[in-house]
Amino acid sequence: MYATEHNPIMRLEFLFLHVLIASVAGFGRTTTRHAVSRKVSGRSSQSPKALRSTPNDESVDEVSINVLGIEMECCCSNVRDTGIGTGFYRNGYCSTGAQDFGRHTVCVRVTDDFLEFSKAVGNDLSTPMPEYMFPGLKDGDLWCLCAQRWAQAYQNGKAPKLYLKATHEKTLDYVEFKILREYALDGAEADEAKGILDEKRDQLEKLFGREAEEPSKEE
Repeated sequence: MYATEHNPIMRLEFLFLHVLIASVAGFGRTTTRHAVSRKVSGRSSQSPKALRSTPNDESVDEVSINVLGIEMECCCSNVRDTGIGTGFYRNGYCSTGAQDFGRHTVCVRVTDDFLEFSKAVGNDLSTPMPEYMFPGLKDGDLWCLCAQRWAQAYQNGKAPKLYLKATHEKTLDYVEFKILREYALDGAEADEAKGILDEKRDQLEKLFGREAEEPSKEE
């Protein structure tokens, strides 16, 4: 039996540890209010038949994590009042899963310059494709871009700006965080969120370290 059973101070520390863990796990939920300013309207009420692919427990996580390590925000749930949300699942989020081979994980604000480049390299993002629920993009639209496509545009000096808090963590498999930060439209907000999370992690590490140093006792 652990020493916390007989030491009230350590029991309080143990309780504090659980509070911190819950706080870190739920921190991202407090940040979603900022996503409202990037939505044309609220969540679109699309039927399951309208979605390209309906995610399930095996293909996509219930809660997606962004490149900051917190809960991911919505990118755009209604592109130019078309009723179409961005993302592989067309639900407004840059979520990914087993079916998303292209990794549509980067929430970007497209520009004419980027759209011209994309079309030139064989990926026409300007022409609507209703059969895929694709509205065709215009300058200023928010869209979940494939991570490899963003990396390709970056290498050619054509990468669009992005939102870190709405960009999925899988993007880091293709692009380093410091590069993404350079292109962030929400850099200040992201820095603040990351700072708070890092501080909480430090507290957890210190507390875990102190608990590990305490010898366990048996009755």
